[in-house]
Amino acid sequence: MIATQNLEEIMDSAHLSTDLKHIAQKVMNAERISFDEGVHLFEHGELGYLGALANHIREKKNGAYVYFNRNFHVEPTNICVYTCAFCAYSRLIKQREEGWELSVDQILDAIKKYDDQPVTEVHMTGGVIPKQDLQFYTELFRRIKEHRPGLHIKALTPVEYHYIFKKAKVSYEEGMKLMRDAGLDSMPGGGAEIFDAEIREKIAGGKCSAEEWLAIHEIWHKMGMQSNATMLYGHIETFAHRIDHMERLRQLQDKTGGFNAFIPLKFRNKNNQMSHVAEVSVIEDLRNYAISRIYLDNFDHIKSYWAMIGRSTSQLSLNFGVDDIDGTIDDTTKIYSMAGAEEQTPKMSTAELIELIKQVGKIPVERDTLYQKIVEYN
Repeated sequence: MIATQNLEEIMDSAHLSTDLKHIAQKVMNAERISFDEGVHLFEHGELGYLGALANHIREKKNGAYVYFNRNFHVEPTNICVYTCAFCAYSRLIKQREEGWELSVDQILDAIKKYDDQPVTEVHMTGGVIPKQDLQFYTELFRRIKEHRPGLHIKALTPVEYHYIFKKAKVSYEEGMKLMRDAGLDSMPGGGAEIFDAEIREKIAGGKCSAEEWLAIHEIWHKMGMQSNATMLYGHIETFAHRIDHMERLRQLQDKTGGFNAFIPLKFRNKNNQMSHVAEVSVIEDLRNYAISRIYLDNFDHIKSYWAMIGRSTSQLSLNFGVDDIDGTIDDTTKIYSMAGAEEQTPKMSTAELIELIKQVGKIPVERDTLYQKIVEYN
């Protein structure tokens, strides 16, 4: 296990620079760090130092609790009008023979397979195609709720909604109200990638802009609804781009308070147009989690997505500011495994999740999607 220090040891260190001691003092005083200080942490913060600061914040917010839920994924299609350079999952419309397009009935059949299981959430996202339009999703959400009213629908990202609403010639406000009224309960955090316009154009050109992504979440939050946020890191972005991304999220969270969790997503370089870009190390993963926890002071939860980075790194992350590791998933997602994620068959039972958390001295808590506690496993 990678060791972290406590804040008292950090402050007493003779080797720590004045700038890093000043940031540590701000963390101890629950003061917000600045953009430049965030970049400074990436450039000069050693792992043990960052872990001490992040865990101080984590324990203030969530104690020793680590959250998970019972969920599964449905991916309606991997056919897509977009050609993101980092994506190993999607296929162009002209490559339909290599992909899948599920009908409303087929998606319902996939959901019905869990009728006898105590899952609380279905997570839906995938490619973007004209056929899966506004009518498709409002019908789908209504039929899911008719079949299983208590199942939380966490579905689609602003990338999908932007395309759907533009095609239907409705405003973001009107479109999100239609989705909510049909049964949408919350939004996942995907599609954020990196907000910097130049980097975004290089890796995800054609998708909704950072401003459009943020606008859709803001509208959703102002309707009294909640969502998550992500950041794709470890590719061609700089440390300043990461902090810029977090800064925009922090500003929106100040405004709406509608984000539940922040989920850093590691770039994986298998089977995509960016295979020449080396993946960052586990050390950099942990540093990124810790700085996310330090910078995003108005987010209650930082999540490490175990299906993306693997069980062992997720365990390590629990000592670097992370308090959530997602859910059971049940081997129902291919988005990350096709890009070379650590978990090629991402499935964990509730018992396995509980044991994974307990092995690092934390308290497992089963939650619902909105972080209401269901069971605490002491």
